[in-house]
Amino acid sequence: MKKEWAGWGPAGQQAQQHYLIEPRHLAGGGDLRHVTEFLRASGWTDRSSKAGLPVVFDSPDRTVRIGYDPHSQPGGWTIRGNATGRQEAWHATLGKQVPVEIVAGFTDALTRPRSAHAPNVWQPLQHHGWRTEQGQHVTAVSPDGNAVVQFHQDGQGQAYWWAAAQTEHGPAWSAVFTPTTPMHLVQAFTTALSDPQPVMRPRGHVPPTQRIRTTSVSVLPSQLSAWQQARVSAARAATWARNSWASTRPRKTATGPYATAGGARSRR
Repeated sequence: MKKEWAGWGPAGQQAQQHYLIEPRHLAGGGDLRHVTEFLRASGWTDRSSKAGLPVVFDSPDRTVRIGYDPHSQPGGWTIRGNATGRQEAWHATLGKQVPVEIVAGFTDALTRPRSAHAPNVWQPLQHHGWRTEQGQHVTAVSPDGNAVVQFHQDGQGQAYWWAAAQTEHGPAWSAVFTPTTPMHLVQAFTTALSDPQPVMRPRGHVPPTQRIRTTSVSVLPSQLSAWQQARVSAARAATWARNSWASTRPRKTATGPYATAGGARSRR
């Protein structure tokens, strides 16, 4: 099946063949810029090498570091959070074949304020038809049976979150989160993992497996650029809004609770 996508590009552009792939957990790694450009637009500091690899980004408050190194063993994404206040130090690793759209579910959440709602790691999975199994470990299995999320507890009392996907050729990727990883981040990961929307890959980057469904689409370069720019612009706008709010909110003073009763309270 092939679709022609109407786009914003000028006449005369050469359309390129891409593929929409589902389920997304078997789509392959994808373009790192889907993750890194969002981080950069969100005010994170790029500390990557001049050659671009390994990738290293630090959060604005320097409490979280995200790295990507395809050449280390086993290779892939490493995210570390320092201990802060009541939050213990935490660590997550995601293999290099974890689709960037799923990685971004986790890393995008690091750039946003935490929701006031109590997180539920299993809810997004159950909502999209994943089967939950109770036993020594709590496990959720994708509708196609090729991906799993598990809260794993061993005999020594060690616990961690684990996710993985496989094809007919064997393991495709795995991801591990320490039990101290903030639950809203793990929920962001499972939300992106279970999203039924397909993801796009260019010709030549479709994984060699019979367990995916593909739809061929013709895409103009300007379309790809516009979609990528929309994501970056959204990150910049959210960052500007947070910074603007933080700079204009009233500051607390050391004086008594009624000291400002007659003072000016306007904001600029």
